[in-house]
Amino acid sequence: MSHRELYCDVCEGVALFEAPPCVDSHGTDCPELICTGCGAAVMVGTFAFPVTRLAARRQPARAA
Repeated sequence: MSHRELYCDVCEGVALFEAPPCVDSHGTDCPELICTGCGAAVMVGTFAFPVTRLAARRQPARAA
């Protein structure tokens, strides 16, 4: 099991979290974590958003 120190809302402080046995075959990279102090569960997730063409057009023009 992997261990991480994160803030726990229930414990109101930094606590040790561990990944439970994962049924989705994530292994130590499982996004589900459980607080070892109180048993509260959290889900760690990341999102990646591609740069849109509109954002690329907003770059200032270069002076020659």
